[in-house]
Amino acid sequence: MYITTPGLILRETEYKESSLILTVLTADRGKLTVQARGARRKGSKVAAATQLLTLSEMTLFENRERYTLTEARSVEEFRGLREDLGKLALGTYFAELMDSLADEDAPNPELLPLGLNALYALSESLNTDALVKAAFELRAMCTAGFEPALAACGVCGKERPTAAVLSLEGGGLYCAGCRPEGAGECVTLSPGVLDAMRHIISVSPKRLYAFSVGPETERRLARVCEAYLLTQLGRGFGTLDFYKSVK
Repeated sequence: MYITTPGLILRETEYKESSLILTVLTADRGKLTVQARGARRKGSKVAAATQLLTLSEMTLFENRERYTLTEARSVEEFRGLREDLGKLALGTYFAELMDSLADEDAPNPELLPLGLNALYALSESLNTDALVKAAFELRAMCTAGFEPALAACGVCGKERPTAAVLSLEGGGLYCAGCRPEGAGECVTLSPGVLDAMRHIISVSPKRLYAFSVGPETERRLARVCEAYLLTQLGRGFGTLDFYKSVK
């Protein structure tokens, strides 16, 4: 059976002499493993469409849940990422994060547009790299079912918690004095960081990267969103380490 679908190349692995094994994120079928025969061969018609961080329109042949690429054309190559090592490293981290959150053959209609918007914002410098990274990390956690409970203190119900703290393990928001014993490791949230996180969680996807904060709030927001993500997922990312080494 043949299917046609747009897909974002999250990972590429060399296979045999001239082929690739691609990890592709689609909206309707989730994450797919696709064999691209001859993609590395000189003059290949699908070479451009099978590059990492490329959105492509793909025709796939499906046989017993195995997918083979038959045709492909690139739709968006995010050229701004190719011209800046820091942006490319950050985009590659976004791809590894999406790879870890997506399931094989399980649709996640929010993840692909979220990732595409992040890569576009990064490529076109629509905001600072740090804000794009923080917004993508926190919103990605929300799509994966790890949304923190930021509406009010989880104990007293105060919408503006006194000396607010966030539990990195439980995702709960508390006043410093209300923090329960079992909350685990917590980080302090300034009013500006709390407002920014609430904005990221609730704003329309099209407006996700259209906001600004002061330098100190940006620094703290970036730290909190990254720490929350790494704690919730219980793992690190080699691409994140590489980004930090080159940014």
